[in-house]
Amino acid sequence: MKWTNFLNNFGDLPLIPTELIYAGAGDIPAAGVQISRWKKTGRLAQLKKGLYFINRPYRTTPVYEPYIAAELVHPSYISLEKALEMHNLIPEAVFTFTCVTTKRAAHYETPAGVFDYRYIRRDLFWGYEPLTQQNQTAFVAVAEKALLDYFYFLNGPVTREVIEGLRLQNLESINEGRLLDFAAKFRKPKIARAAREVLAYREELLTSEHAV
Repeated sequence: MKWTNFLNNFGDLPLIPTELIYAGAGDIPAAGVQISRWKKTGRLAQLKKGLYFINRPYRTTPVYEPYIAAELVHPSYISLEKALEMHNLIPEAVFTFTCVTTKRAAHYETPAGVFDYRYIRRDLFWGYEPLTQQNQTAFVAVAEKALLDYFYFLNGPVTREVIEGLRLQNLESINEGRLLDFAAKFRKPKIARAAREVLAYREELLTSEHAV
């Protein structure tokens, strides 16, 4: 397969699975050799075994990084620090896409970024919503679930020092009822206490701001 033909067939796809390439190839071994050559010359980038995207300047379709997170592991959703950043609840930029999944924990360091997956039980795999850009859909925890997921995976108790260390901001956007309801669904005293501590911390911040 020539590169121009490859671009005509797959150039409008953000990500390209190997099986799709092989489906249109008359000679599968030759197609595999060609893929390896394109990788070496920088035309193709490999995200994981069997999944590629076209590198710049050959790429015509932008690749939405959260979409990559959804495609690397099914099912999964972005949560913890990355989701907190996306919801503007913490000031720092987070460069690792931390996700939760009902599959095995996994870690991918790719040309498109670093993607880390943590295992969570099926009964706790909820509290996320779709996010679409350029017709590419990712799944991201709502703010309250991202916060509780962070505490769930935290080793040790959720103390005031832990909460202050997160440097939380814009806490007025947190829905109190949803936070408490979500915390109850975890059925863990640690998470229920963490939710109450966050709300108490928020009240103190808001009170101090009004006093100024």
